Amino acid sequence: MATIQQINGDYYGSKETLTEALPLIKKKDIYSASINNFFGIADKELSIYTDAIYYYEQALKDCSDPVSKLGALNNIAVVYILQKKYDKAISLLERIIHTKTLDNKFLKSNKARVLDNLGYAYFKKGLNKKGLLLMNEGYKMREQNEDLYGSIESNLHLAEYYSNTEPENSNQYAESAYQIATKFNSIDERLKALSFIISNDSGTKTGEYAQKYVFLNDSIIKIRNNYKNKFAKIKYDSKKEKDENQKLRLEKAEDSLALQKAEYQRIFLTIGIASLFCLIAYLIKRHQNKTRLVEFKTAYATETRIAKDIHDELANDVFHAITYTQTQPLTSENSKETLLQKLNHIYSRVRGISRENSNVDTGSNYSVNLKEMLSTYNSSITNVIITNIEKVNWDSIEYEKKVTIYRVLQELMVNMKKHSEARLVVIKFDSKLNSVIIDYTDNGKGCDKSKIIKNGLQNMENRILATKGTITFDTQPDKGFKAKITLPK
Repeated sequence: MATIQQINGDYYGSKETLTEALPLIKKKDIYSASINNFFGIADKELSIYTDAIYYYEQALKDCSDPVSKLGALNNIAVVYILQKKYDKAISLLERIIHTKTLDNKFLKSNKARVLDNLGYAYFKKGLNKKGLLLMNEGYKMREQNEDLYGSIESNLHLAEYYSNTEPENSNQYAESAYQIATKFNSIDERLKALSFIISNDSGTKTGEYAQKYVFLNDSIIKIRNNYKNKFAKIKYDSKKEKDENQKLRLEKAEDSLALQKAEYQRIFLTIGIASLFCLIAYLIKRHQNKTRLVEFKTAYATETRIAKDIHDELANDVFHAITYTQTQPLTSENSKETLLQKLNHIYSRVRGISRENSNVDTGSNYSVNLKEMLSTYNSSITNVIITNIEKVNWDSIEYEKKVTIYRVLQELMVNMKKHSEARLVVIKFDSKLNSVIIDYTDNGKGCDKSKIIKNGLQNMENRILATKGTITFDTQPDKGFKAKITLPK
């Protein structure tokens, strides 16, 4: 599923699906290597280069055969080139090209790719002659192997090489890349090839190519957005069908059990036992009514919170986006880009509200999910540091307390994001014999202790007290905010 999403350009959705696959991994093997490799691809395409290298290195550790290891090393080198760390890329690719593994006749396409990347790295470093020699060697090898798809990258690299010195040569390679990419319906490569042709200003056809570029760029944005919505609906419908089937099986099992009970009752039960069952049924009904009332109150509280979040966080943004479309000329590229940024910001807000109100997984993957939730508040402004979370034996902690910890920390992070303006947040976990201790510290603007209830922290205290725990706050204006949570195991 994650592969399909990446093919269609949905890299954030792909990472979510890959995260769902992680709990299914029982050992380090080709599957864990594949998952880490796809994480690396997604982060590379999203220009999150540090994370991409991390995941490629994890994939490298899980690879068991030399060919897979070479693929992971090549991917790391490609990211180094994107980071302009050409010396690192060259050193790594030189090491790959001199391995005996690439001498295998069945790995010529791999060798051609490494040669092309090595030549491109030399070219980007300024060693043009050596770079051109290697890129041409990789290109010829790809032609001999009839590796059409791989030759797209070679053509694009050569088009870039000649773009500043020999525009005609650059156009020839760019047009070749465009034709092959069109054959394979590879939109991103077509756009890159068109950008070279347009920048070279080849003449009368420049306007035609520019129109193609605009058309392709607009089309791919619409198609990928539609695909994301379609994929989300498919996943939702699939889960709904699965839940309904499971419910049907349970109902059938319950019906079968009820028939058996009825059969035994007709044989063995007396009028007195029947009366007892009536009493039990009454008590069960009463308990169910009480449970439904609690569930209703919980649902009402959740709906109220969501409604407040939507009103406070989204209403103004949506209004500004609507006003922008009514007052700005959307034919302008700058206007389109600004509108897309506004819509993407709104989309991120909606995702955040959804995440804050989703169910908490308290199973074996609890600590991973908790750490991931806290890490989502990392940003270019705020650095979140999480320590010693692995030292806590989460399996020994009750379900309700895990949910309480998750929600209280989530509320602390939301409160920090809305009010604190903190640049650094540190969350430290500690496990004693009979208790779990969590220390939260940030260097934000703090507040007056008397106004803590107004900032929504009273709700956290109520949650902790309900599980027989304690929470204390320490804050002063312009001196940060601290909280200490202690929960019995």
